[in-house]
Amino acid sequence: MKGENQSSVSEFLLLGLPIWPEQQAVFFAMFLGMYLTTVLGNLLIILLIRLDSCLHTPMYFFLSHLALTDISFSSVTVPKMLISMQTQDQSIPYAGCVAQMYFFIFFTVLDNFLLTSMAYDRYMAICHPLRYTTIMKEELCTFLVAVSWVLSCTNALSHTLLLAQLSFCADNTIPHFFCDLAALLKLSCSDISLNELVIFTVGLAVITLPLICILISYGHIGVTVLKAPSSKGIFKALSTCGSHLSVVSLYYGTIIGLYFLPSSSASSDKDIIASVMYTVVTPLLNPFIYSLRNRDIKGALKRLFNRATVLSQ
Repeated sequence: MKGENQSSVSEFLLLGLPIWPEQQAVFFAMFLGMYLTTVLGNLLIILLIRLDSCLHTPMYFFLSHLALTDISFSSVTVPKMLISMQTQDQSIPYAGCVAQMYFFIFFTVLDNFLLTSMAYDRYMAICHPLRYTTIMKEELCTFLVAVSWVLSCTNALSHTLLLAQLSFCADNTIPHFFCDLAALLKLSCSDISLNELVIFTVGLAVITLPLICILISYGHIGVTVLKAPSSKGIFKALSTCGSHLSVVSLYYGTIIGLYFLPSSSASSDKDIIASVMYTVVTPLLNPFIYSLRNRDIKGALKRLFNRATVLSQ
């Protein structure tokens, strides 16, 4: 059976989005614009944080890594989707499909851990402000990001190595716009019980445990805010956490709708639309959410424009 593993199927066919052929040009232009905006918007966030010393704080350190992850996350699926829409070539090599699946899982999990680290940072800033600077040091922030990368890599690698042991027979059509793990498992003619067990245990843990930690952090933040003696303290706390809460709600809302609510099949139009939400729309909205609701980012952007104006004169 193992001998048939990679030789039986050398490539897969991605059916793409459920749209009519005459709509391809419109959707291509729309997704291209969204992807370019995602890349440029998140690059601007990273640039502002790197160049402005006022943003050299733990919260913006995590935000810069989240912006880098959003760029990478979109780049895993969107360019291939755009190329397929433009050339009508739906094929993707076996190795390319497995690599796309690996990096998709990797950046999905990394997003979870980074959002959790940002929630912990907000918890320390609001619930323990006097101890914040002594606890949230550069060493701890670097450690949290490094652990996030290692755990994400380990999780994605476990799914990839198990998938590499499977055999794929005649059917190589994936009813999706990227190489989704669930869709690949449906095409396998091997026993996938171990793969499903790992998805249920490890996969569920890296989604639910970070979400539980975020909810606990904001539960404590809520209690602290309600005890604030003045409305000024409440508004300051809400403005600090509002952007992060918006991103968490958008990100986890689509994931819960996709993976935890019942569905007729893993490849239904509803699942594809939900996948578009958190692979294309969420990374696109993150820079706008953080810039429009954040006075520090607005101030850094204004200082950058002023500096550029002075240098150009």
